[in-house]
Formats: sequence, structure tokens, C-alpha cells
Amino acid sequence: MRRDDRDDPFDDFFEEIERMMNDMMAGADVGPQPGATDPAGADVHLDVYEEEGQLRVVADIPGIEKEAIDLKCDGEVLTLDAGGEAREYHERVRLPATVDEHSASASYNNGILEVTFDRVGDSADIDLS
Repeated sequence: MRRDDRDDPFDDFFEEIERMMNDMMAGADVGPQPGATDPAGADVHLDVYEEEGQLRVVADIPGIEKEAIDLKCDGEVLTLDAGGEAREYHERVRLPATVDEHSASASYNNGILEVTFDRVGDSADIDLS
């Protein structure tokens, strides 16, 4: 944006700021370029909550149909694969506690995925005889 007031004492100051900003942004990837598609493996905003006897994972994955979400868990890692027309998500999350993967329940509403697991108890003590 150019100023028309030639007597503005700040004109040189604004020009220098504009020059510095252009230098900083040269070659920077500052968002989608015209005609570019969203890259596969878009970032997932994900939170893990440890609650009394349960572990809850909440992920923000907008633009995906419920049927296009694939979840897998081995008790230690939750794998999320989801895809739609506009974007894809691929995420592996190491859970902070061991869970019973067969106790999992999941819901998906308005782009928010929530998965809940029962935690597996601590390791058992072994009696030495």
C-alpha cells in the first residue's frame, strides 16, 4: 500500500518496514499457493486426557466423513487414518499408559473424534519363592 502524501515524515520509515518484511518473507511458505492442493497427512490437533481408570483421546479432524475414519490400537499406540476429498490424516499416537484396546469406544461429531479406553492396571507383583 503506497501513501500519496509526499510530505509524510514517516514515509521512509514505512518503506523500510515494507522492505524488511519483503526480505523476511522471500521464499517463505506462508500458506496454500493458488492451485495447490492440501498435502496428504495434514496435521492433527490431538489431546490425550488421563482420567480415573480411563484414557481419552480427542482429535480435531474436520472435513472427514465418519465412514472414512480407520482406528486401530494395540494397547500402547493408537493409529488414526482418515481421508476425504480435501485432506487426509495419518497419525500414530503413543499412549501415556497401557490400555485395554478391546474396551475402546469412539464417537465423531462435527469434526471432533473422541476415543475412550479403559486403562490396564499396573504391572503385577511377582512373588519370589
